[in-house]
Formats: sequence, structure tokens, C-alpha cells
Amino acid sequence: MSAAAVVFTVGVLGPAALYALRMMRFRRAWRQLPLLSPNLAPAPRSADAPALTVIIAARNEAANLPHLLADLGQQTYLDEGGNVEVIIADDHSTDDTASVVQKAMQASFFTLRLLRLAELPQQPTGKKAAVQAAIAAAGAPWVVFTDADCRVEPGWLAAHAAVAAKPNAQFVSGPVLLTGEGILAELQGVELAALVGVGAASIALGQPTMCNGANLSYRRSAFYAVQGFAGNAHVPSGDDEFLLHKLYKAYPGGVYFLKAADAIVRTGAQPTLRALLMQRVRWASKWRHYEQTAPRYLAVLVLLANMALLMGLIGMFFFPSHWPLVLAAWTLKLGADVWFLTPVLTFFRRRRWLLWLPVLQLAYAPYALAAGLLGLRGGYTWKDREIKVNR
Repeated sequence: MSAAAVVFTVGVLGPAALYALRMMRFRRAWRQLPLLSPNLAPAPRSADAPALTVIIAARNEAANLPHLLADLGQQTYLDEGGNVEVIIADDHSTDDTASVVQKAMQASFFTLRLLRLAELPQQPTGKKAAVQAAIAAAGAPWVVFTDADCRVEPGWLAAHAAVAAKPNAQFVSGPVLLTGEGILAELQGVELAALVGVGAASIALGQPTMCNGANLSYRRSAFYAVQGFAGNAHVPSGDDEFLLHKLYKAYPGGVYFLKAADAIVRTGAQPTLRALLMQRVRWASKWRHYEQTAPRYLAVLVLLANMALLMGLIGMFFFPSHWPLVLAAWTLKLGADVWFLTPVLTFFRRRRWLLWLPVLQLAYAPYALAAGLLGLRGGYTWKDREIKVNR
């Protein structure tokens, strides 16, 4: 075997093998996470039941907010006497977002407040600014977050309260499920389910990598103890993951994943390929700012494993006799994904999405590469804004 053939073999099989080993480890960690029951929520009238402030950063969400506010009005934690307030932080909306909230305030039986960034000194903009302002205004010691275009289950707050009641708890990451119809929506759903599963498993392993700002909660005192977004305030995204990494470093025993069906937050998939790319570019734009090695290593491993498969297909034109090795690498990578995602998709009641994994594997290398390269270009469009990424 020539030296070039050896390099080709190692370059294709090596990343796939490392990826498979990592997925096996993640599967074990996911399965070891306790499945929380809503019955574990503390009795809201007890002295240990935490007061909660729900914070929703919103920009041009007049069409979506009524649905989320209706869901919040159905929370079992409210029915049982839980102390809850909701703050909508309006990030310079140009639609009727503020009017929708003001109208809802008149009929709401829970405390609902509107915080308009345009009325604050210096008129800050962006999600981090909205979150920071709302945390400063919050009346409860524990803050819970979701997005304005999300839907939550009746037991959502009770599930967060169950973990918040633990004396050592500082940060809770929750599961997010994408909804929608069609191939593009379901492929996005598989991808996000994998990210949620990996994020949960990495927390269980003590090497937190990712979480989702559409479903998380933490102590206000912990936020201030790590100086909030200081050090990454210049990065437009990352209000969730940068804080996860900082809080885990400060409180390694206080970070939890909320593996509970009642805690699943649902949000719609991106409707077009362009919108999907803009969202993924926003996500990718923050990875080079990670200080911890675990998320950096994982991002590189995933990209290398997928690029190795693509290079294997191209390399067969030069080493046609090595097609069994390329097939082995593709099978190894696909098998690892199926093995890991089977219990994760079972939790989400979406096992049928396993059928999309071969399609996702074919598309993922060029898609991930495009998102990564676009994330380095210095800007993207999001929420009708041109976002410039500081390097």
C-alpha cells in the first residue's frame, strides 16, 4: 500500500472511528440521566418552593406571543399556588409586540410586565441586552427562559421548579423539539434532537458543551457571581452556552439537564433553506470564542467526521480499490448516529426520524462547512437586523 493510500485510509476511517467512540460515550451518559417525573415538583405552597421569573426576549413577535402567553396561563405551577411573574423584554420591535403585551396585562391572572429596551438609558439592543435588563428587573431569585415563538407544556414551570428547589442547583438546561411539516423541517428536527442529546450527555459527563436558550433557567445570584455576559458581550449570540460554561466552571455540581417530557419546549423549524442557513451561521459565529476545550473539540470532531466522509467519496476516484474502506467509514458514522439517537428520539417520541439519518449524513458535510465558513465572514441577518460579528 502506497503512502498516499495509507493517508487516505487513516484520514477517512480515523475521524469516523473517533466520532463513533464519542457517540457511544454520549449514549451511555444520556441513558444514565434520570427521567424526571412531574410528581417530583415541590409543593408550591411549601417554604422550599422557588419563586420564578419567566423572561422572554421578544422582537417583532406580535403574532407568536399570544400563543405563548396562553400556554403560560395554563401552567400547573400557577394552579397550585406557585409564585410566578413574567417579563417580556421588547427589543425595539417595529410591530405590535408592545400592544399585544399591554393588552394581555389587563386580563392576565399572573404578574405580567413589559420592559421596553427603547425606554431604557442608552437604548441597548440585542438579546443579551434584553436578558440582562430583564434579570435586573426580575423579582424572583430564579429566572426561567424561553423564546417568544415557542410553545410550552402545562408542567413546564413545575419541572424547572423541581430542579430549582435543589440547594446546589445553579443552572438547568431543558429539551427543545422542532415542529413543522416537510423534509426540511424534519431534517432540522433530527439535527436539533442530536444537539439536545449531546448537550445533555455532555452535562452528565461533566464536560458541558451546549444548551438552548429556548429552554433554560438559573439563579440570578449565580448570573451576577460570574459577571453575567462579561467577556463575551461583544458576541451577538451565545447568551446560553457562554453562561453555561462560566457557571459550570464556578459551580461544577450545580448544572443539570431537565430530562422530563413535561419540560419539552416546542418551536417551529425554519421555513426556508436561507433562513436555516442564517440561523446556523448565527450559531456557528460563536464557536471560535469558546474558552473551554470540550465544545471546541466536539465541534472540530463533528466537522472532521463529516468532511472525512465527503473526502472519501472524492478519494475513490484516485483509489477506486478502497471503496470498502469508504463504505465502512460511512456505515460506522451512520451506525453511531443511529445508536446514539435511538434513545434520544424515543424520549421526544420521534423515532420515525431515524429514517432521515442517511439523508442528513449525505447533506451534512457541505451544509456544516457552508455554515462554518459563513460564520467566519463577520456578519449575518437575523430578526430583520444586519448583525456584525466582532472578531
